[in-house]
Amino acid sequence: MTARNARLAALMQEADLSHKSLARAVIAAAALSGESAVCDHTYVSRWLKGSIPRGNMPQFIADAVGRRLGRRLTIDDIGMGTAAVSAVQPHLGLDFADRPEVAARTAADLWRADLAEAESLVRAQMDTAAGNTAALRWLVAPAGEELTQVGDRAIGATDVEMVRSTTEAFSMLDGRFGGGHARRALIQYLHTDVRPMLDGKYSDAVGKQLYSAVAEALLLAGWMSYDSCLHGIAQRYFIQALRMTGAAGDRRLGGSVLSAMSHQATFTGRYQDAVSLARAAYTNPSANLGPTMAAQFRAMEARALARLGDERGCDLALVEAERRLSERTADSDPPYISYFDEVELAAEIGHCFRDLGRSAEATERGAGSLFGDDANTRSDFFATMVQAEAYINQGEVGHGCEVALNALSLGEGLKSARCLQYVREFRDRVTDRMRRAAEFRDFAARARGFRLWNDAGGAG
Repeated sequence: MTARNARLAALMQEADLSHKSLARAVIAAAALSGESAVCDHTYVSRWLKGSIPRGNMPQFIADAVGRRLGRRLTIDDIGMGTAAVSAVQPHLGLDFADRPEVAARTAADLWRADLAEAESLVRAQMDTAAGNTAALRWLVAPAGEELTQVGDRAIGATDVEMVRSTTEAFSMLDGRFGGGHARRALIQYLHTDVRPMLDGKYSDAVGKQLYSAVAEALLLAGWMSYDSCLHGIAQRYFIQALRMTGAAGDRRLGGSVLSAMSHQATFTGRYQDAVSLARAAYTNPSANLGPTMAAQFRAMEARALARLGDERGCDLALVEAERRLSERTADSDPPYISYFDEVELAAEIGHCFRDLGRSAEATERGAGSLFGDDANTRSDFFATMVQAEAYINQGEVGHGCEVALNALSLGEGLKSARCLQYVREFRDRVTDRMRRAAEFRDFAARARGFRLWNDAGGAG
C-alpha cells in the first residue's frame, strides 16, 4: 500500500490549488514542454494517495505547482523523487535533447536513478545508434543558445569554480584508485550539490560556465562508469555531457567527450564507430584545438584502426599525434587534458603495436610508458600489462611474467573492471606451451598473492 504524499498536499495548500486547478495546470505545463497530457481531478487524488505517474508527468506536476508558487520545484520537492525511479523509462539519457533545460533535467534524473540503482539503467547495454546520433547532432547543432535561468538561489563564478575543483578532486581519485572507488560518491555530489545549482538563478554568461563545468563532471561520471564496465549508464552520461558542451559553446570539451566515446567503443569492440567518433573530435571545424587535444584525438583514432588491422592508417595517425604533441606549451590546452603527455602517448603506441602484432615495436616504443609520475596508477597498470603481453608474444616468457607481476602489484589498490579485463586478456594470450615453462609456473605461484589475478580466475 502506497503512503500518502504529504509533500504534494502541503504544496497544493500553499499554492491554493484544488484538484481540478492542479490538473489544468499540469496539462498547461506539459504543453509548454511540447507534450500533451491527459489529466483530471481523479489523477490528482491518486497522486495524493501516493501513486507515481510514469514518464515526464512528475516533472510537469513540479513545474505546474512551482509556477503557481513563483519558484522552481523538483520532483523530490513534490515527494516523487525516489519513488519515480520505478517509473524510469529504459531510454532515459539516450536522447540528444532539443533544449538545454531538458538536458539538465535528464542529467538529474540519471543521477537519481543511478543512486537508486535502477537496474534498467545502471546495468543497461549500450545503444550504438544513440551514440552515433548524438555525435552527429552535436556536430551540426547551431551555436548561441540562451542559458539565463530564473530561480531562487543566485549562482555565480564561485559556485562554478566549486564544481570544477570538486570534479578535479574526484578525477585524481579515479586515476589513483579506479572508477569503482568513488563513482557513487561523485554521483551523490552531483545529485545533492550540483542539481540545485542548475535550478538556480544565473545570467547567460554564468550559465554557459556552469553547463561547461557540469559537462566536465558528467564526462568524469561517464569515465568512472565505463571503468566499472557499466557501459549503458556510462554512454548516457557521455551523451548528456556532449549536449551540455553544445549549450555552453565549449566545443573543445565536446571533442574530449567524443574521444571518450571513441575509447569506450574500442573497448567494447565497435571499432569502426570508434574511428568515426575520434575523427569527429579531431576534425570538428568549430573547435580551436590545442596540440595536446589534437594529439589525444589522433591517438584514439590510432587505437581503433589498430584493432581493425589498418596498419598504414594507424601509423599515420600516430605520426600526427607525435607531431602535434611536440607543439604543446604550458598554456596551449585546457587543464583537463594536461594528463596527456609523452608517457601517455607511449602507452597508446604500445597498445597499437601490440594489437597489430608488432610486439618488438610495442616493447620498444611503449617502454616510455613505464615511467609514470605515480599520479595515475591505473594508466601505469594498463601500460605495464600491455608491455607484459608484448613480451610473451615475442616468446620472452620470463621477462613478460616479471613485467606482469609489476602490473599486478600496481593493481592491488585499484577498483576497476577494465583492469580485470586486461588481466584476463593476458591469461588468454598465454599458450599451453608457455604454461609448461618453469618461468610461468613460478609466476603463477607468485601471482596468486595478488587480488586481480585471483579475481580473473588465474589459478595457473
